[in-house]
Amino acid sequence: MNHSNSNISFDITEHSHRRFNQLLGEWVLVSPHRSKRPWQGQQETTEKDTRPQYDPTCYLCPGNVRANGETNPQYPSTFVFTNDFAALQAESPSGSFAKGMLQAESERGICKVICFSPRHDLTLSDMEATEIKKVVDLWQEQYQELGAMEEISYVQIFENKGSVMGSSNPHPHGQIWAQSSVPGEPAKETEQQEAYFQQNNRSLLSDYLAIELEEKTRIVVENEHFVALVPFWAVWPFETIIIPRRHFGHLGQITEDEKFGYAGIMKQLSSVYDRLFNTSFPYSAGIHQAPTDGKDYPGWHLHMHFYP
Repeated sequence: MNHSNSNISFDITEHSHRRFNQLLGEWVLVSPHRSKRPWQGQQETTEKDTRPQYDPTCYLCPGNVRANGETNPQYPSTFVFTNDFAALQAESPSGSFAKGMLQAESERGICKVICFSPRHDLTLSDMEATEIKKVVDLWQEQYQELGAMEEISYVQIFENKGSVMGSSNPHPHGQIWAQSSVPGEPAKETEQQEAYFQQNNRSLLSDYLAIELEEKTRIVVENEHFVALVPFWAVWPFETIIIPRRHFGHLGQITEDEKFGYAGIMKQLSSVYDRLFNTSFPYSAGIHQAPTDGKDYPGWHLHMHFYP
């Protein structure tokens, strides 16, 4: 390896380096010089989305019949139901499999679908903040209801927007997976946040957010209660994270004012994404919050990841 440039001062905006992801306790590679490449890629105009307000063939629209034969109610705002094609089943038998390095064990859970709006032609960025607030209300209700079940250790609330992200239906909706174990990424975040809190008696994300608010180089949008920013350790292009200004661990602890703030920041951020390439921008977004396994997690600080 050539060390002839060892006398040059390191510049984080110019030189390749590793950045530490505080939430996962892992290093990620960053190559800032690659962003300076001239753009010679494809440019095209996008077709205008002309979805109808109601689609008689959509299994999520009000009054329509789903695959299992059930008829959706004429819901006026939000609607939640158990997924007809669930990835997890509550009645899965206990068991495990082991053959040398090949290991598996059963996983129980409940999968639900949440329709954000009765209208087939909307996304979060099209909805009014008061309408999105009703979605937050339902998220809170479902987190508390599912998390109270003895066999549920974690409640995942997420949205895959756009067919490129695997969404099988353009009707505005998200999913909830409540399961018997804590998934890998939230488990790592639990370990990092609890260790930081034990050592500092403060939230890891509160201290991190204070640095970002001082630097003001990665903030995308903000309001009284929430800040959306590009995390210092971002890996994906246009990756963002929404962090509450107040330290609280899960949706059961959010206030009414913060619900309105949450709805507003999601509308702002999704609108920014849509304007980026003048299209309904696809992404995977997920709320990360404290496990529901009956233990106390004073270090947990709710946040939401967006991976476009």
